[in-house]
Amino acid sequence: MSKIHVGWSLTTIIAMLANSSCSKAPVGPPATMITPISMQRIASVDERYQSFNVEMIEVTGGRFWKPYKDIEALLKKQDAPKADGVVPAGMDPGLYQQRPPIDLGNARLRALAAGLAPAYMRVSGTWANTTYFHDSDSAATVTPPKGFGGVLTRAQWKGVVDFSNAADAKLVTSFATSPGTRDAKGRWTPKEARKLLAYTKAAGGSLAAAEYMNEPTYAAMGGAPPGYDAAAYGRDIAVFRPVMKEAVPEMILLGPGGVGEGFELAPIGLAGNQLKSEDLLKATGPAFDAFSYHSYGATSKRCASMGPASQTTPEAALSEDLLSRAGKIEQFYAALRDKYEPGKPIWLTETADAACGGNPWASTFLDSFRYLDQLGRLAKRGVQVVMHNTLASSDYGLLDENSFAPRPNYWSALLWRRLMGTAVLNPGASSSPGLNLYAHSLRGVAGGVAVLAINASNDTQSLQIATGAERYTLSAAELQSSSVQLNGTELKLAENDAVPHIEGVKVPSGTITLAPRTITFLAFPNAKNSASE
Repeated sequence: MSKIHVGWSLTTIIAMLANSSCSKAPVGPPATMITPISMQRIASVDERYQSFNVEMIEVTGGRFWKPYKDIEALLKKQDAPKADGVVPAGMDPGLYQQRPPIDLGNARLRALAAGLAPAYMRVSGTWANTTYFHDSDSAATVTPPKGFGGVLTRAQWKGVVDFSNAADAKLVTSFATSPGTRDAKGRWTPKEARKLLAYTKAAGGSLAAAEYMNEPTYAAMGGAPPGYDAAAYGRDIAVFRPVMKEAVPEMILLGPGGVGEGFELAPIGLAGNQLKSEDLLKATGPAFDAFSYHSYGATSKRCASMGPASQTTPEAALSEDLLSRAGKIEQFYAALRDKYEPGKPIWLTETADAACGGNPWASTFLDSFRYLDQLGRLAKRGVQVVMHNTLASSDYGLLDENSFAPRPNYWSALLWRRLMGTAVLNPGASSSPGLNLYAHSLRGVAGGVAVLAINASNDTQSLQIATGAERYTLSAAELQSSSVQLNGTELKLAENDAVPHIEGVKVPSGTITLAPRTITFLAFPNAKNSASE
């Protein structure tokens, strides 16, 4: 694989001089001291902490979020949603378009996913709740059986299994829970789930973890039977848990997987149908191996009809108010975990900048600040896994959905994967409210330390480092740029779409400066920090 070199252009020389220990510290907040050897461990995360989602509707093909350029006129309207039976209940069908199944055999897609390995790959989403598994090699009917909204074929699921194995992305899913899975009395039956479990094994795969259903707090939107409530959920889990424990005892049972709480995003017209995670947990009693939840700090422009309180703007994207929402949502769900599932690890199984496919700037460098800040913030709180939505679909995809070309968040994810280990360390207090600091063990280096410094402010910041380091600074000419530079050089795939080898710039001990609106990783391979081992 080719290396990304920092060329000796005038721009680069100036940047290196500005970042050297000999440079004059900027006027402003005092330099924050970074002392890697003395950082204490405060938490640990799963080795597959940074993970991703592939929506079930991507696998089967179907109606998913329409690009913004095709819905500009629709966004100007404030009409009530008109359900058409093939999109989530209560949503305007004009926001969606028909898409073919994703090509999970694509060489570029597989190579880029493998670049983030090891990871978890969650195949779920709203449409998974109503998807029928056609457990036969015969051709599936176009129209799904009664009580279902879509059809998953053996070939499609085999593609998921093969992708999971090739990319070292352990498989996570959820199951169908719609009326088609129920008996005459409306009780959930495990027939459909057993079919999927058996075929997964036969296809050479395994399920690392699973939720019963996707987002039970919005069960009605997800295709649950009319009148579905917390008591019904409790009855379902009472059937689901023993079946799973008998069929795949090694699989982690995740739940409840709620969303829309902790920070108010209840959509107009759907709020009355929202179930509370606390009521779901009361109905189940201790039932899960790990506590799961979903987190969106806003809804995208596609869902502006849900109310202005759920919206945000690019101007607010770097504000502490928006960046802190991930922590506030986690605190809400962590409190429920402590009360109803004490001691269980907590997983964030779906998140992005905004629900409803992401905002237009989710595909730009601007969202990389949120992406990395959320990873750092939640790791400090002990969250074990964070699954970004999605790998390669809609505006919030790490990759472009048409070309699978890397977006800025992919490069951010790649740097996190290369540098940030599983031991979470305390980097010390920041000298400025606009500078967020996170520290982990340096991946693959005993005693090494990696520091992430996010300068979301308009001011130049400075760090005083106690020992030499390798510097990796992400920047862009414009915040809403689709390309990103590493130490002044644009990040690109290598020959034959290979993920490039990434090298930092060596900097000595002393003062280094952080330009406004930049993200910097510092690797300290010789930190000799015993807490990071």
